[in-house]
Amino acid sequence: MNITLMLIIYSTLIMGTLITLISSHWLLMWAGLELSMLSIIPILMNKSNPRSTEAATKYFLTQATASMILLLSIIMTMVYSGQWSIIYSNNSIIMLTLTLSLIMKLGMAPFHFWVTEVTQGTPLIQGMILLTWQKIAPMSILIQISPSINTPLIMISAFLSTLLGGWGGLNQTQLRKIMAYSSIAHMGWMMIIINFNPSISLFNLIIYIMLTISLFITLYTNNNLTTLSLSHMWSTAPPIIIIILMNLLSLGGLPPLTGFSPKWVIIQELVKNNNIMISTMMTITALLNLYFYMRLMYSTTLTMFPSTNNTKTKWYFHNNKITTILSTLTSLSTMAIPLTPLLIILN
Repeated sequence: MNITLMLIIYSTLIMGTLITLISSHWLLMWAGLELSMLSIIPILMNKSNPRSTEAATKYFLTQATASMILLLSIIMTMVYSGQWSIIYSNNSIIMLTLTLSLIMKLGMAPFHFWVTEVTQGTPLIQGMILLTWQKIAPMSILIQISPSINTPLIMISAFLSTLLGGWGGLNQTQLRKIMAYSSIAHMGWMMIIINFNPSISLFNLIIYIMLTISLFITLYTNNNLTTLSLSHMWSTAPPIIIIILMNLLSLGGLPPLTGFSPKWVIIQELVKNNNIMISTMMTITALLNLYFYMRLMYSTTLTMFPSTNNTKTKWYFHNNKITTILSTLTSLSTMAIPLTPLLIILN
């Protein structure tokens, strides 16, 4: 694709998200979401093949449906309140449709089926954008309307997301699908606490984006798409495998890695609000995620394939810029748990 065209598309993608972030007018927020959605379609189809075309079509149909529901709730808000600015509505039907549309845009259960198919049908960098940048705008809207959000719907969807996100990844060998199911589960963790403390949801989103970008860049650098390719890398590039596995375990929330920090804070906040049963169930479902990460770790590090390669120590990164970015992101994604008390002080 032409460089000028790509620059325009990526600028539109960034601008659409920023418009949604800084706006307090419903129509401007909706327009920002639409700009972001329409600009990512050609990004998903950058390498034109039937699989990427199918993925882009599924993404467009799902997001267009969510946008229509969102626009319906915006019009209902205008009719009910007489203004376009964000207000805390007590109308249950408006909040139900609004919450449904944003859940669909985030790919949470029970509207999660498109996430795995779209991520699997796109290259790694496009999948990274889909699972990180595209989550920011809907999450910002949910954080702004959190005081009046539909609580039963968001709690059920959050719990189902953590359950299905862990369950769906158990039998996967494709790394992009594993990351997609991990994204669904993390969305559930963010949503379960949004009614009680939206700043913790924002903290979880930041940690999730940092971990996901670090892992995707590592996979992209070494062109890893399946667990089998990771297994073969253990005999040629063990440090890279260790970086990938540390990121995976951090995503799973294993202490003392960075990914444990948001889960720790969320469980603590749920217990403070007398939601002991919910926190217990969320912890149990988190074990499903941790299990398939540990299974992946076992298959890649504790099983050795026969090899006649005598140059096992000749591993290095060819791109110094990527090496610098990777080392920084890996350090933050594995050793940033001491920063957790800062969040507690700010709250």
